[in-house]
Amino acid sequence: MRLIVRWVARCGAVCACSGLACLICMLAISDATAQGTADSHSYPNRTVRIIVPFPPGGPTDILTRVVGQRLSEVWHQPVVIENQPGANTAIAAARVAKMAPDGYTLFAVMDVTMVLNPITTSSLSYDPLKDFALITLASKNTSLLNVRAEDGPKTVKELIARAKASPGKLNYGAGIITTRLAGYLFNREAGLDVQYIPFNGSAPTVQGLLTGAVDYVIDGAATSLPLIQSGKLRALAKLNSRPLPALPEVRPLAVEAGIPALDDISTWIGVVAPAGTPRAIVDKVQREIVNMYADPVIAEKLEKSGISAVSSTPEEFEAFVRKELDRWNRVFKDSGIKLN
Repeated sequence: MRLIVRWVARCGAVCACSGLACLICMLAISDATAQGTADSHSYPNRTVRIIVPFPPGGPTDILTRVVGQRLSEVWHQPVVIENQPGANTAIAAARVAKMAPDGYTLFAVMDVTMVLNPITTSSLSYDPLKDFALITLASKNTSLLNVRAEDGPKTVKELIARAKASPGKLNYGAGIITTRLAGYLFNREAGLDVQYIPFNGSAPTVQGLLTGAVDYVIDGAATSLPLIQSGKLRALAKLNSRPLPALPEVRPLAVEAGIPALDDISTWIGVVAPAGTPRAIVDKVQREIVNMYADPVIAEKLEKSGISAVSSTPEEFEAFVRKELDRWNRVFKDSGIKLN
């Protein structure tokens, strides 16, 4: 692509002097475009890798495995899921940003990767809008305020009362910056003095709640849903007002606690590739995801896992990311929260 840009720039200077040179330039661009189209027709002809920046078991991993399995069936090529957690997704992001832009490496990003890291990290090793070719949004997930069913409070008001009765004694956990920020806002707005315990992803966060390392967590619904349904965890509230068919009885935290600031805090997942990936390949991946989401079997499978599937064009995805950057930058500054 950079070569083509240089050809175009050269054409602008040469065409004024030579019609033949201009024709050669146009033929070169046409040939490059044709080559990109040819590549997309044969794509994929070998294994495709999707990198997930979290341990297995979390919402991003669950969604990516569903998507990967269907892509493998449609493409008749292996689609391998590779988990690489660390540094709030930044380790995997920096790695993917340097990979070949050939469509054989895809990356399952989150709001953390594309929005919260750029806002909260001063020396980030990647640029979310320059280093990636955005393909599509993949889901908007509901986060839950969860406690242990065995000994946890039965309502949000009871949780607040327990925390206020024992200042500094209760622990809460979160696995990503988004849910940590949500926890900070909840504790601040409710006037709670509690200790934060960090975890590296959703699955470890939920495990920490089960083992008693923390007293409550804020996390995506997908990871905790089976444990809620089996009676091991209790969902006290959800962090938005959208319907959650898997848990229709759970009400918004803004209502349960009377905290308007927590009216709509959701995590989301998207699919990207290294910058420079041919647009024809980007469009092909995007179309396949749109098509699979139209399948009631896939939609129901994700819904039962607590994942709300959505899709978008690359342009819609970019506009969404820019809007989220503006929104969360204001929230982060207004909150006064200092993240380590």
